[in-house]
Amino acid sequence: MHSDEDFMREAIRLAQQAGDEGEVPVGAVVVRDGVIVATGRNRRESGKNALCHAELEAIDGACRALGGWRLWQCELFVTLEPCPMCAGAAVNSRLRRVVYGASDPKAGSCGSVINLFELPYNHKPQLRGGVLKEECSALLTSFFRRLRK
Repeated sequence: MHSDEDFMREAIRLAQQAGDEGEVPVGAVVVRDGVIVATGRNRRESGKNALCHAELEAIDGACRALGGWRLWQCELFVTLEPCPMCAGAAVNSRLRRVVYGASDPKAGSCGSVINLFELPYNHKPQLRGGVLKEECSALLTSFFRRLRK
């Protein structure tokens, strides 16, 4: 049986890959019944597209892999607290649960700036934050430190 930490470690691996490619290091996995069905990593710079967030890539991959847009049996694990766009995608894809690592005080929409899951939408994913937050935060801190040099 895999734990939340196991799936977050895979998301961290994807975030490291994104960072190595010059992207802000964010990684995500979608899991159903304890199995990763899709992965994603930030590709906004290489894709030259504001929509190329790790979560959207993972949700898109899960929809394709599972043959539908309703991901009610799935969980999303992501290294950084989702922004409003990605939190909205979690609601709209009916994800059962969202688990994130580091909080995002500038754009986090699962509690830091706002919690979109508390608003009266037709679906409310369960939420768990702070899973391996030190490792997730360290990736971002070191990336931005390197960028400033």
